[in-house]
Formats: sequence, C-alpha cells, structure tokens
Amino acid sequence: MKGLLRDAEVLHVDASGLRVPGKWHWLPVASTDRLTSYEVHAKRGHEAMDDAGILGACTGTAVPDHWKPSCKYDACAHALCHAHHLRELHCIDTQYPQSWAKDMAALLLTIQAAVRATPAPAMRLAPPEREACETRYDEVVQSGFAAHPTPVSPPESERRKRGRPKQPPAVNLLIRLRDFKGEVLAFMSDFRVPFDHNQGERDIRMVQVKQKGSGGCRTLEGAKRFGRMRGYISTARKQAKNVFEAIRDAFDGHPFIPSSAIQ
Repeated sequence: MKGLLRDAEVLHVDASGLRVPGKWHWLPVASTDRLTSYEVHAKRGHEAMDDAGILGACTGTAVPDHWKPSCKYDACAHALCHAHHLRELHCIDTQYPQSWAKDMAALLLTIQAAVRATPAPAMRLAPPEREACETRYDEVVQSGFAAHPTPVSPPESERRKRGRPKQPPAVNLLIRLRDFKGEVLAFMSDFRVPFDHNQGERDIRMVQVKQKGSGGCRTLEGAKRFGRMRGYISTARKQAKNVFEAIRDAFDGHPFIPSSAIQ
C-alpha cells in the first residue's frame, strides 16, 4: 500500500500525538480518499516521516496543514489547507480587526466558487482568471503588510534572545501567504488539488478518539500494531469493503489487497 500512496496524485499528510507507554510519541498519517497508512515514531519531524517511507518518495502533490517539516520535501509539489487559513483569517478579523483578513477570506472563497463553476474537462482556471486572482492576491497581502509597518528596534533584552523576533499572529500569516503563494493558490491551477486538508484530519480523528478513550497504548509494539490495524480498517472502509469480512480474511491469511483506483 505504501507504493500506491507514494504514487498518488494527491497525498494528505498529518500527525497526532499518542502516549506509548506514558511517553509522547507521534503517529503520522498519509492518506488519500482510497488509502490510509499510519506509523508510530518517538520523534516528530523528518526522522518520523523518513521512517514511514512515503512522503519522501511522493512525486504528486502533498497537502499538509503547513507543518514545516512536511513542506521541506522537494520531490513533490505542495498545497496548503484553506480550512486552516479561513479560521486564522476569521480570528484576525474579529480580534484585531483588520480588513485585509476579510478581503483574503473572500478572495479564497471566490476562487473556490470559480473552480467549482468551471465545466469539465478543464483542469485549471483560464489564464486571464488566474492572473486576475494572483493580482488581487498580491494586493491583499500588500495591504496587510501596510497595516503592520516595520517595528522599531527591540529593546536590549529582546536583542539578546536567539532566533527571529516574535511577530504578531497576523504578520506570521502574512509571511506565509507571501512566501508560499504558489502552494496557497495551487488549487486553482490544478483541480485535482483540494481546497482543504479535511481528508487528512478525518483520518487522524480515530487516533484522537482512542487517545481520549484509553489514554494511549501500553507498549510501542502495541502502538505499531494499532497503526497497522487502523490503517487496514480505514482503507477497507474507503474501498467499500465489509470491515468484519476484511478482518476475518486477514486472520485467515487472505487480507484484501487495496487499489488506488475506483473499481
């Protein structure tokens, strides 16, 4: 199944915490609408994803929630989740408020509507539409930065701290929108790319349910078995298989072999 995930046109990636045993481990998920794979690792980041052996070899488009380690793999393209962006933009608009946040949310939803309204077999917005959307996008981002002029030099106590100076949430989001423009607007240039990351979040939800119900796994081996079983059951359900029959077949030594295509 990992080979099918590596070859997927669009791959959702996410991760959730899991206590194993009493220590915080990470359970990365790689999935499509047909396949699900979970791994368990003691560390969060490239080491865990490299051991999973999927994202590093993916040549399609990976859709994370802008978790930075997952965005550094360059063999594949990347697209960012707009469900996350819309939540952040709504927060900025209501707490600060700043008009550029409402403008950006409206623009993203307008592009989504244009994508949905484009008849098949088109797989991208027409060049004039894309250019107009990109121009408007740049204007909104620039207006956001204009609302946040460059701060004066920090006090001596702040200059002694390592790393970049802390930025307001609005500025952090603006930097992301500026630096990852291609990833943000990928869904209008390739209709295979989804508007959001909901597939990955749905696939991670059952892990969180287990965490709340049982508190975690007692052994690392038990956690790894849980990941394999959860991935098998999730994939069986996605492929319209009877879950109980799939489990029985696995115990009988004849597990079903998943396919990445709808049959």
